[in-house]
Amino acid sequence: MGNERRLLTLVICLVLGGGLTAAVLGASRAAGPHAGTAAAGPAPSDYVDISKVARAPGPAAAAGPDASAGSVVVDCGRNEQGHYNEDNLVVSPGLRAGAHHTHAYVGNLSTDAMSTDASLDAAATSCTGGDRSAYYWPVLRRPDRPGARPHESSAGHGNTGEILPEASVLVEFRGSPVSKVVAMPRFLRAMTGDAVAYTAESDADVRARWGCSGSPDRSTTRYPRCPAGERVTRTLTFPSCWNGLDTVGAGHRSHLRFPSANGVCPQDTFPVPELRISLAYEVPAGVPVALDSFPEQRHSPKTDHAMFVNAMTEPQMGAVVDCLNSGRACRM
Repeated sequence: MGNERRLLTLVICLVLGGGLTAAVLGASRAAGPHAGTAAAGPAPSDYVDISKVARAPGPAAAAGPDASAGSVVVDCGRNEQGHYNEDNLVVSPGLRAGAHHTHAYVGNLSTDAMSTDASLDAAATSCTGGDRSAYYWPVLRRPDRPGARPHESSAGHGNTGEILPEASVLVEFRGSPVSKVVAMPRFLRAMTGDAVAYTAESDADVRARWGCSGSPDRSTTRYPRCPAGERVTRTLTFPSCWNGLDTVGAGHRSHLRFPSANGVCPQDTFPVPELRISLAYEVPAGVPVALDSFPEQRHSPKTDHAMFVNAMTEPQMGAVVDCLNSGRACRM
């Protein structure tokens, strides 16, 4: 009888042990490349020494005869006003704290979840030329330093740490290498990047590129480790092929698409000015950084994204289009 009890106990232990092992292995597989990493910070594999990143290939082919080869820089400062919130007017309008993480803004000083076309049109702006458009992106933090200011110690979904202020913000519009551009419609909503890229089935919507100020020919989708004295950079390029009909679209993407590698827009779309937001940060060598994200995204650098609401007046947008199509370099 005693032997039978011991045998039964052994069988139960083996079954339970096997189940526990399977559960642990399953959880490990589900965690992917971040296995064993707490959700509070990125994984070591999310960082890369910029010197290990391959240089970009040579410059693209020369612009064609119909290119809109100009550029327009919109001087909107670098958020000296401290305009932050957890809202997302483009993705979740009307929902307070709908982003679940903190965004930094330049341009329209009133932008939040409750903004309307009318309120944006009436608000003040940080842009010296009067552009009331809203430009915004998730903040970058130092997780090794606990934050004490608003949006640092009480940010949503575990996004904590000292917010790194932007050392520079470049808002720039560019043309098309193959054709003239047409005006964006007023109050067009746009986004670039993928806030859920870590759990997405593919990297198709990963658009942001990270780098170091001393290596402009190297870019990566990982957090770069830069040499001492160089700035960490983020470059966010928006889609520039508009369907000619809508200012918003299904999934916030269907009305705007990216051109092909040769600059040609998909059929039934029209080239509009390409918005590019370039950010730079003073980050001491070896200091960890973490992008604000949803908890299951684990602060992956691939989840970088940005949003834009065009609140330029028709004359302002007309001036942008004219500058691009005439091949000039302008500021506003």
